[in-house]
Amino acid sequence: MSCALLGVFLLPRRFALMGEGLGHCAIGVVGLALFFGWTPLPVLLPALVVAAFVIRWLSSRAVLYGDAAIGMVAVTGMAVGILLASTGRGFNVDLISYLFGDILAVSRSESMVSAVLCVLVVGATAVFYYDMVAITVDEEQSRVLGVNVKLVDAVLAVLIGLTVGVGIRTVGALLISGLLVFPAASALQVAGSVRGALFVAAAVAVAAVAGGIWAAFQFNWPAGPSIVVVCGVFFVGCVAFGRARGPARPAG
Repeated sequence: MSCALLGVFLLPRRFALMGEGLGHCAIGVVGLALFFGWTPLPVLLPALVVAAFVIRWLSSRAVLYGDAAIGMVAVTGMAVGILLASTGRGFNVDLISYLFGDILAVSRSESMVSAVLCVLVVGATAVFYYDMVAITVDEEQSRVLGVNVKLVDAVLAVLIGLTVGVGIRTVGALLISGLLVFPAASALQVAGSVRGALFVAAAVAVAAVAGGIWAAFQFNWPAGPSIVVVCGVFFVGCVAFGRARGPARPAG
């Protein structure tokens, strides 16, 4: 659900691939942690927060366009992970589990971290809701109106980094962007307001995870890809529903 809520604010700003960039970066961080025998999660979360800040800094300073910044961070992280895996230190199987996800391997402590993060994302969205909407619609105008864009961007960067770091244990580093993009994109097809899009995106994410896990157990499929495929089915359904209904009337 955290991915879905954040995706609503990322897609209109053309940062839809942020999750993919951070996911690929996570491969390098996990490889580094396993190389030194560290527990990956405590290393992964702060590293991805820093990576999110780097991507935002590169794009906001006009050093690179957003997609180029994401691509550079992604390919660097992937390259580091591949180099470390090629050393053959015996952690290749563990690294693969982070690539494709394994919801059955999620520990109780990781589940608790996920729950705390979900509460944090919902709380931050409620506190900064109007500012997030403002910079999503028009960042420059928001500055003129007195919105602290740097603060809101910093909050989003922290939340995105933490969310991707926790989420890759479920769907994998290569598929985490699906949870950021599909529920939000589905919601934007049918919702008439940002608030409505947040509720729809959250509902789609929860339903997709439940449906993906059910399909995984029912057909002996891997859970991560199953969840993303169900997300894709929901998106197709929302597109069809949106076109059949016609343009949504903006809500207040």
